[in-house]
Amino acid sequence: MENNISLQQQLLEAGVHFGHLRKKWNPKMLPYIFAEKKGIHIIDLNKTVECLQEAAAALKQIAKSGKKILFVGTKKQAKDIVEECARRVNMPYVTERWLGGMLTNFNTVRKSVKKMQSIEKMLSDGSLDNITKKEKLRLNREKEKMERVLGGIAQMGRLPAALFLVDIGHEHIALAEARKLVITTFGVVDTNCDPNKVDFPIPANDDATKSIAIIVNYITAAIAEGLAERQAAKEEEMEEVTDDEKEKKAAKLLAEAEAEGGSRPSKGRGGTRRRIPSAGRGNAKR
Repeated sequence: MENNISLQQQLLEAGVHFGHLRKKWNPKMLPYIFAEKKGIHIIDLNKTVECLQEAAAALKQIAKSGKKILFVGTKKQAKDIVEECARRVNMPYVTERWLGGMLTNFNTVRKSVKKMQSIEKMLSDGSLDNITKKEKLRLNREKEKMERVLGGIAQMGRLPAALFLVDIGHEHIALAEARKLVITTFGVVDTNCDPNKVDFPIPANDDATKSIAIIVNYITAAIAEGLAERQAAKEEEMEEVTDDEKEKKAAKLLAEAEAEGGSRPSKGRGGTRRRIPSAGRGNAKR
C-alpha cells in the first residue's frame, strides 16, 4: 500500500492527472476521469496506478519470455525519453516517423534495413574508396536518412510481441497495424482518446515531458526486471545442466573402473583353474 501511495504522489507531482479541455474529451474515457476543473478534465490517479501496474506486469512477462517489445513515440515531447528507455533494455523503437507498413509490410522494411546495413558496411570497410566524392556524399546522406527512420528497428529480425505507444491518437497508424496483426498493445491514453483501442490503456497526460518520463521509466523498469529474471533462470538452468553432466561423467568413470577392476582378476583365476587340472587329467590318462 505504501508503494502505491508513493507512486501516486510521484504521478501527481509529474502532472500525470492533467487531461485535455472538456470540449475535446472522448466519452469512453469517463471511467478514468476523476473531476473537471476550470474546463479541464482531471484523470483519476487511482485508476492510473492500477492500469500502470497491470501493464507493467504484463510487459514484464513478455520480456521474461524473451520476446521483443516495440516502443513507439514520435511526438516531440516523447522522442528522447522513448529512445533512451528502449536502448536501456535493448528493445526496438520508433521515434522519428512511422513508416506506413512497418508491421503489415515487414518484409519490405527488412529489405530497407539490410540495404542500410550494406551501405554502412561498404562505407566503413573501404570498398567504396574508388567512387567519386559526390557519390560518396550521396550514399552517406542516404544512410543517415535511413538510419534516422530505421535505426531503432535494425536489430528487430521479426515482428514484435507487443507495442508500447505514447499517445495512441498520434500513433494511430502504428496502432491500426498492430491491431490488424493481433499484436498486444499498451498505450498512454489521454482524455481525448478511446481507451478501448488498446489492450492495456494507461490513462495519463501524454503531452507533458515529466508525465511521459515517469510512465515510460516505470514500464522500462518492469521490462528490465523481466529480462533479469530470464537471465537468472538461464544461468540456473546452465548450472543444473553442468551439475547433471558432472554426475553423469562421475557415474560413467565409476562404472568403467568397476568393470575394469572386476574383469581382470576373474580372467586370471578362471584361466589358472581351467588349465592346470585339464593338463593333469591328460597326463594321468597317458
